This record gives sequence, structure tokens and C-alpha cells, in this order.
Amino acid sequence: MADYILGIDIGGTNTKYGLVDKKGKVVGEGAFITHAHEKVEFFLEELKKNILPKLEGKSVLGVGVGAPNANYFNGTIMQAANISWGDNVPLQKLISGVFDLPAILTNDASAAALGEMKFGGAQGMKDFVIFTLGTGLGSGFVVNGEIVYGHSGFAGEIGHVGVNPDGRYCGCGRRGCLETYVSATGIKKTVFKMMADYTRPSVLRDVSYNDMTAEMITNAAKDHDYIAIKAFEYTGQIFGQKLADTVVHTSPEAIFLFGGLVNAGDYLLDPATYYMEKFMFKPFKKTVKLLPSSLMDQNAAVLGAAALGWEEFSKK
Repeated sequence: MADYILGIDIGGTNTKYGLVDKKGKVVGEGAFITHAHEKVEFFLEELKKNILPKLEGKSVLGVGVGAPNANYFNGTIMQAANISWGDNVPLQKLISGVFDLPAILTNDASAAALGEMKFGGAQGMKDFVIFTLGTGLGSGFVVNGEIVYGHSGFAGEIGHVGVNPDGRYCGCGRRGCLETYVSATGIKKTVFKMMADYTRPSVLRDVSYNDMTAEMITNAAKDHDYIAIKAFEYTGQIFGQKLADTVVHTSPEAIFLFGGLVNAGDYLLDPATYYMEKFMFKPFKKTVKLLPSSLMDQNAAVLGAAALGWEEFSKK
């Protein structure tokens, strides 16, 4: 019988999960609403309802979890911008109790980096960065083959570097954070800015803010919608400048992009690459590859959370 690690990726909107074997094969995968703005007990009930039945008859060694603002050192979620369960939630302990299995917790983007390194395009790389472009913006750093956690466990939160001190309000309580511009939530706001700035027709003008999704904006851009294309150009410009800043810290071989916005392809990648190179410190010009994740058809964070579990529990 194959052994598995249960990988769980907790997002601000949805939670995804799957049982992952040593070779990265995923079975029993699924998703449910995170209930990010309700009590954590609602989330724990969803875990029981959706996942427990799929563990029956399986040899599961433990649980690996990726979540926003997760602290690898103490197993807590601390003041996550897009999850309102409390300032210091002992999630590792709670999840271990639900499944009666050992659990390990890390930042969702760090989990995605582990997945890319073990099962994806970063195999063989020792220095790279991954950005996850979802409800918010996460980032994970790998230096000399190791995830960078820093002193506090929160190293590499590029989503909360400043773009404009008088800019958009962020869920973290600050203004002008990168993720308020470069994320599924951010590009929705940008579309409404573009519709105010330009008089050009757009299919997006008939969509309310609450109904609009990043997928709609991507599809509109692919249909040559002027407003959608301008929104991606604006997003790519801001992102590219911050990518250039990111490079000087660790000199990565590559930067991988994962998440729904990446489905826009060149509409996002072209301006991001252009502005990254334009603002790059000269010694780093043309040294860094900007690539979509090779795990886009899978869930890099689920695979990465499971990779963390394999690393932690197979030793024991």
C-alpha cells in the first residue's frame, strides 16, 4: 500500500487539498470554501466533512499545510490580511486534532516554492523565488536549496512591500501594499480605474464589482478588450518594478509565477518582464528568468505542503 501525505492549501477564498505520494501523484483531491471571515470552527467542520472520508483505507503519515501568514516555527496563523480567524490561531494543533495525525504548517507561498522545487520547474535549482497571485499576493524564497523563513518565520512577504504610501487600503491595515495592485482583488480595482480613465467600450462595463472575477478580465483581454489589456499593462508595470527590487536581495536564477492571474499569459508576463528589466540593477540585467509555474495544471501549494510533510514525517 502506498503511503501518502495530506496536503492542504488554505486560501483567502478557497481551500484545496489532496493526498500526495512520494512521486507527487495526487489522489482524493478537492476544494471547499474557506469561511475566512467566520469563526475557525466553520473551517474545521469543513475539513472533517470533506477530507476525513477520503482518508479511510489510506496509509497517511501526516498533514502538511500551507496558509497565509503561517509561522513554520510555532504552527500558528498570525494576523493574516485575508483570514479573520483571530490574531494568533494555533492552526497546526487544531488540524492535528481533527485528523489525529501529526501536522506541519508553513506559509502558503513557501509551500508553493517547495512544490516547485520537488515536483516542478525548479527541480535542480538552488536559488529562486515564487509568487502566488491569488486573492492576495504571496511569495516564497529559496536560497541555496533552503526555504528562507528569517528570524520571525515571516521572511519574504513581498505582497506587503509598499507601492504607494497614499495608495489603496490593504487588508493588513496599511496602504499601498503590492498585493492591492497585483492580485485577483487588485486587478478588479484596476479595471474600475481604467473604466473611469478611458471612454473606450468594454464588456466589463456591464459587470458589477462584486460579480467581476480575474478570469473574466483575462478572457476579456484575450478577446482584445482595450480596458482589460490596459489593466494588465498597469498591473505588469507595478509588478515588474517590484520584481526588479526583489532580485537584488537574493539574486535568484528564476522567478516563478503561480495562480489565476498567470492564465493571462503574455498580457501579464510581457509588461512585467519589460519593467523588471527596465528597472533592474545593471549587474542583474538578463540574468533572471520570469516563468509561469510548471505546476499550473496542478496545485503547487498542495504539492508543496505535502512536500513539507514528506520532508518532516518520512524522517520519523
